[in-house]
Amino acid sequence: MLRVDIEKQLGEFSLSANFTGEGRVIGLFGASGAGKTSLVNMIAGLLRPDRGTIVIDGETVDDTVAGLHIPTWRRRIGYVFQDARLFPHLDVAQNLDYGRQMNRLAPDPAQHKRVIDLLDIGALQGRRPGKLSGGERQRVALGRALLSK
Repeated sequence: MLRVDIEKQLGEFSLSANFTGEGRVIGLFGASGAGKTSLVNMIAGLLRPDRGTIVIDGETVDDTVAGLHIPTWRRRIGYVFQDARLFPHLDVAQNLDYGRQMNRLAPDPAQHKRVIDLLDIGALQGRRPGKLSGGERQRVALGRALLSK
């Protein structure tokens, strides 16, 4: 469950959002410049709202009245940036495993195989991000987010 009731002033642009999503996957769409990325950055904790609250799975992660702002790394959110943001010095296999290691999760070979098969990235394991197409980088970044739980 995701509950958002926020406002944010970004230069001349004013963002206001108020919604509740009950699903595990929520789609966000709108015109270019509508504030989608800014909203996602607030949900992820990369940007603080000027006013309001954000609640994820019953846990309040932002509450401007109470002065509460849970840091990004404690929100347990997988975020796939538009530019994938893979580590260029790591190969695909190492990039995929990064989130699991950072979250101190035990290896789960079955889940690892499911994600690799789902995203069709098995043949990419030894390649570095600089040798991947844009779509391949996106799939690897999505795999890293999924494997970090």
